[in-house]
Amino acid sequence: MEFITLFGTPKKKEPTVFEKIKDAVKQTKENFTDQIQDLIEGEKEINPQMLDHLEAILIGADIGVVTTNEILKNIKDRMSRKMLQDPKELRGAIKEELRKILNVNYTPSKEIPEGNPFVVLIVGVNGVGKTTTIAKLAYQLKHQGKEVLLAAADTFRAAAIEQLQEWADRVGVEVIKHGAGADPAAVVYDSIQAAKARRVDVLIIDTAGRLHTKVNLMEECKKIKRVVAREHNGAPHEILLVLDATVGQNGIAQAKQFHQALGLTGLVITKLDGTAKGGIVVSIVNELTIPVKLIGVGEKLPDLQPFDPTTFTEALFDD
Repeated sequence: MEFITLFGTPKKKEPTVFEKIKDAVKQTKENFTDQIQDLIEGEKEINPQMLDHLEAILIGADIGVVTTNEILKNIKDRMSRKMLQDPKELRGAIKEELRKILNVNYTPSKEIPEGNPFVVLIVGVNGVGKTTTIAKLAYQLKHQGKEVLLAAADTFRAAAIEQLQEWADRVGVEVIKHGAGADPAAVVYDSIQAAKARRVDVLIIDTAGRLHTKVNLMEECKKIKRVVAREHNGAPHEILLVLDATVGQNGIAQAKQFHQALGLTGLVITKLDGTAKGGIVVSIVNELTIPVKLIGVGEKLPDLQPFDPTTFTEALFDD
């Protein structure tokens, strides 16, 4: 499924995807790769003190203790086999380790079948940018010529339905909705029937990020997934968890919960442009083996990009 396609003839030169991602990880680069460069500058050999400093840099970029230890183990293994001795090669070795981690479970986006609604279930806690991510995704799909329908299944949060409707109006897509406090599963049921009847290409389902009732959030999400699967064979085709990059290691705990309950197919990392700890992307992929599918690199509607491990690492290490 190819989420993003650049379209039209811009009035002025627009930034390339690489330039957008490079700009988004600017703070992380300053906090991470620039520090690695400073560490090796003028050094003639890789010594234990240098590796200690490298460990602090990796953890400081929110790559996490587990992933940092794995990276350093591999670096030391290269050194013991005489494959890495020159400090000038250390930066490149770190880059290669990150790319390997990000590529382990990377899978290209799924294709959208003709004449059969492709169902995307969007989950995540409140405040991570879930609603704006849905709007950006709908915007990109619409400009690829896809017919998109939204389902307002977050019926618990005050104004959630209104916010989704507001974004839908801006993007130019329709929303299936019930009143506040309605059963989310009923909204999903009606949305699937509408998607089939209208022969839309993509149905994107918004879900609650927090419940103000005795109902467990994960149980509610599992119920929605069951309804989707029952009413549309093979769906949901994507279950995407939206994570805020600025929350750091807390994102791993969130992802573990959602993955255990729902079996996530991918992650959407938002607000990369607002943190110096973009290394959380590497940490999450390594510890949870869930691929990142999309990244948010800004506030505008086009600022949702498909994640590519090579492009991401190149942007992070580009001078």
